[in-house]
Amino acid sequence: MIWLEFLVVLIFIFWGARLGGVGLGVMGGFGLAVLVFAFGLQPTSPPIDVILMILAVVTAAGAMHAAGGLDYLVYLAEKMLRKNPSRITFMGPIVTYLFTFFAGTGHVAYSVLPVIAEVARESGVRPERPMGISVIASQQSITACPISAATVALLGLFSTAGFTVDLMDIMMICVPSTFIGCMIAALISARTGVELDDDPEFQKRVREGLVEPSGVTSGVKKEYNITGAAKISVLLFLIGALLVVILGSVESLRPAWEVEGVMKPMSMPNTIEIVMLTIAALIMVLSKTKVEKVINNEVFIAGATAVIGIFGIAWMGDTFFQNNIETINGAIQDVVLAQPWTFAIALFFLSVLLYSQAATVRALMPLGISLGISPAFLIAMFPAVNGYFFIPTYGTIIAALNFDRTGTTHIGKYLFNHSFMVPGIVATIIAVAVGFGLSAVLL
Repeated sequence: MIWLEFLVVLIFIFWGARLGGVGLGVMGGFGLAVLVFAFGLQPTSPPIDVILMILAVVTAAGAMHAAGGLDYLVYLAEKMLRKNPSRITFMGPIVTYLFTFFAGTGHVAYSVLPVIAEVARESGVRPERPMGISVIASQQSITACPISAATVALLGLFSTAGFTVDLMDIMMICVPSTFIGCMIAALISARTGVELDDDPEFQKRVREGLVEPSGVTSGVKKEYNITGAAKISVLLFLIGALLVVILGSVESLRPAWEVEGVMKPMSMPNTIEIVMLTIAALIMVLSKTKVEKVINNEVFIAGATAVIGIFGIAWMGDTFFQNNIETINGAIQDVVLAQPWTFAIALFFLSVLLYSQAATVRALMPLGISLGISPAFLIAMFPAVNGYFFIPTYGTIIAALNFDRTGTTHIGKYLFNHSFMVPGIVATIIAVAVGFGLSAVLL
């Protein structure tokens, strides 16, 4: 029966992935219905804490975007990129990494990818080089960001499991490991393909008048209307993120109450929810942002979509694993405990199917916890959930392909030989390897 149940899980994951967006979540709910009513599995509790934390964070991020904060960040990023055009292959991923780290979602990269593509072409750098690794960096940073849906989900699971692991422990491992992985991938990307002026596709497009030659500015420059409200929203959001890190790292700063004779501090899920909802309120009040604008922008919509995905897919996966935990543990526990890195492979390929780091964490990390893998190793393997690039159909990948007018950023003849594969594989492997090394020293 366990194989039939597993087949049901896979079918609905594939079905949901084909639909995309909220389709992933609702198909997870459909699959859960089959497991419960057809196979008699007892449903586990839905991931309420994770859902509420993500909603609080994306509401604050949506408020910042509605107040013009994202435009202000793009303005600053463009200034930095144009000051270092010859280093665009390294500066591009640094900018997208910081954007995601600050905002908590990789979708903010949409705003800066066109700038990276044009700066590369104008400086004579093959755009494929910075574009490929910049997209990867925008997603690797999710597993380093203290307020991303994936990090929040992992922290919530650790809290439920009773691990004495805080937010700073995750960041101490994942910030350096993912950043080092991205920079090594950028170093390799800097040698990808022929030089721009030698690329036949680019030269063809120049002759057809579809794109300007390298070294020539396009003459199209975005006008930014940066207001005081935009700057205030960015400052408030940054304060919120810092408060989450500080309160998550220094337990004594959180209010505590006596529970069964023991003083227990406020949980991190509640802390994140309160802080980020407060920041959202302050942004909306001080910037005089309309409520309708908060929920009608891509940052909020992307976060809300992630919530639906986690609600359905993670609930279905958790129900399957918890009802078969003894069988699964007995089959793979010895192998996974002897070679913990093998669990990273499972995380990677599930993320390829789910297109969501947070949903992957919520669906599979509970299995890693139940198998007895140490939290230090689970943190080291956390960046393995960034396998979305493997099949080149994710939103930021499609956007990067369209923004590069030179045609150097591409999907290959055999689908998998695309511009994002090498930087993605390199960044992920290096991040996990460095993470294992750091966890052995720091945790």
